[in-house]
Amino acid sequence: MDFTVDDFPGGLAACLEAILMVADQPQTVEDMARVLVVDESDVEDALQALRAEYEGDAARGIRPRGFELRHTARGWQFANRAEFEPVVSAFVTDGQTARLSQAALEALAIVAYRQPVTRAQVAAIRGVNSDGVIRSLAVRGLIAENGMDPDSRAALLVTSEFFLDQMGLNSLDELPSLAPFLPSVAEMTRPGESDEEPVS
Repeated sequence: MDFTVDDFPGGLAACLEAILMVADQPQTVEDMARVLVVDESDVEDALQALRAEYEGDAARGIRPRGFELRHTARGWQFANRAEFEPVVSAFVTDGQTARLSQAALEALAIVAYRQPVTRAQVAAIRGVNSDGVIRSLAVRGLIAENGMDPDSRAALLVTSEFFLDQMGLNSLDELPSLAPFLPSVAEMTRPGESDEEPVS
């Protein structure tokens, strides 16, 4: 590694935020400490401090954030605060009747022709993080999770019955022949890469 956490504004805490912002799965203290080459205890302390910071402090006039740093059995991850669920749902579903964006169409095509696939495999083909469009497609009911990848334990994505209805298809066999132009599932993930994450 050709950097240390002290090379960046905000140090360790900011580095952890950067990792968790792009991670598609909860991250363990051990994994983050290994990547950043720091002590696990320092990572744990920084995460606890960040979580407290996001909670806010009414006595000091510090507002809580619309998101939280959540710890689960699988590790740490950013998540929307539960009380903001109506706001998030309104935003995501507001465009359900509108046309899909180009990014959403790309992601949907990849899932349709290469299912079951993980979110990381979709991102590998598109070349960009696809969390937002995957979440939007899931909220619209066009895709869903169906099992887990045995190697990475990442959620596998498939199209839904609603997708078939919207496309006017009886089965996936009726999809136009496009699959030959897409890379195989094996090509989607480079050796050594991890592709973990759930649809939320």
